Amino acid sequence: MKRRKKWVFGLALASAAMACGAMGITASAEKGYTYCYDYWGDVQYSPDAYETTGVFTSQELGLDVKLSSPQGMFVAGNSIYVCDTGNNRILELTRDDTDSIRPVRVIDSIKGDTDVTSFNSPTDVAVGEDGFLYVADMNNNRVVKMDMDANYVMEFTKPDDVTFDQSISFLPAKLAVDTAGRVYCIATNVNKGLIKFESDGTFAGYIGATPVSYDWVDYIWKRFATQEQRENMENFVPTEYDNIYMDYEGFIYACTTNVSEEEVDAGTATPIRRLNMLGSDILVRNGEWPVAGDLYIGSGGGYSGPSLFTDITAMDNDVYIGLDKMRGRLFAYDDQGRMLYCFGGNGSMNGYFKQPAAIEHMGHDLLVLDTLDCSITLFTPTEYGNLIFDAIEQFQDGFYEESGQSWQSVMDLNGNYDMAYIGIGRALLRQKQYREAMDYFRLKYDEDNYSKAYKQYRKEWVEDHIVPIIVIVLLALIVPLAVGRVREVKGQIDRADIFQSRNIRNSGRDRRQS
Repeated sequence: MKRRKKWVFGLALASAAMACGAMGITASAEKGYTYCYDYWGDVQYSPDAYETTGVFTSQELGLDVKLSSPQGMFVAGNSIYVCDTGNNRILELTRDDTDSIRPVRVIDSIKGDTDVTSFNSPTDVAVGEDGFLYVADMNNNRVVKMDMDANYVMEFTKPDDVTFDQSISFLPAKLAVDTAGRVYCIATNVNKGLIKFESDGTFAGYIGATPVSYDWVDYIWKRFATQEQRENMENFVPTEYDNIYMDYEGFIYACTTNVSEEEVDAGTATPIRRLNMLGSDILVRNGEWPVAGDLYIGSGGGYSGPSLFTDITAMDNDVYIGLDKMRGRLFAYDDQGRMLYCFGGNGSMNGYFKQPAAIEHMGHDLLVLDTLDCSITLFTPTEYGNLIFDAIEQFQDGFYEESGQSWQSVMDLNGNYDMAYIGIGRALLRQKQYREAMDYFRLKYDEDNYSKAYKQYRKEWVEDHIVPIIVIVLLALIVPLAVGRVREVKGQIDRADIFQSRNIRNSGRDRRQS
């Protein structure tokens, strides 16, 4: 990697953040609230992409019983479902036109034909397209399915399969539901990937197991160790996921906090993955830097180590946002894996968190659930953030000229933003203005796109100049041949003249002699 560690910078950044928190300074671009990385890996501060619209605690929500260690959250339309884990209940909230969030109802029991009518530490919730409510009821060892009136429908329990260790409890922690009603579940202590259930509750296996990591020394030692020694050594097994999110196309975004500092340094860390139905990671990573959060991970302010993504959400424009529980930051990436911006932090100010646990989006707006502060923070895009979204969506919809204009507006607000230059270049590339696109790609060292533009520019130049090129080539071939032929004919003529002259002289000599 090009990136060099900047421990001094990282420590200074963390110290500055602590100082801001101690003095109660309002977050702003000038204070380093929103930033990104440039081609060289340097931090570039920017205008804020999001602003804090509201922070809703139990008091603001008007709850009679205060939230207790909320763990999961799901958005469906204007409805927000929250797992109030400590109180063993599900809250349904709604957002009105004034950006206020208020409670609609409390679901603390299940109606109908079930022996267990109450929740026991629910950790996640989802609403399927079939209109049913799914809850990861962890300590009841099930994922329960209900209708919207909280009537029991069915439940998904421990897989009765040889691939699942029957000696351990089934502890579903996070879940996602696809359009066919299939349930994908993360279970505590299960490291074989996501547990998949068919819509009828049938166990369908595992998908998306994370790559196995091991130490070569331990691996070699195991080859020669005794049976007892091998049993006492750590097994080489895939790591667990921490959270999942199913996007509008049916692909699953999964994140894991099992990331080492060495992997981040080497550029091999993959804390965020996008899984297809076969469980293969299809996340595009065309950015200059890994999709791994912060590049500089020095110790400071009591925090050390890489970004740890505890949850993720993906918008319909393929922008996805990872929630870093280590430093309380939100990292946004586009569909090519390029970081758009990062904001947030740990603290008690608006827009900061104590222990973020879940993130969801409502359109372009973001909601973050804080399990320690027992609050929901609502973020809405600023003018700067909306322009970025406009540029991305216009490009996806085929409005390349408009996309370039939006990126130009972004550049007017932030002249150091690499993505604006690249965005304009991509828009020009699609408009077949290859020479102009090359200029923008060159400015930000985008070698891949520059090569694409140059290839098309070269092809276009050849097509525009094909006639003179052919003429020049033909002249280059024909002229030497013609000159050579003329010289050859002239030589033959000269030799014929000489031969004829000799014959005439010989003939005259012969007549005189006779």
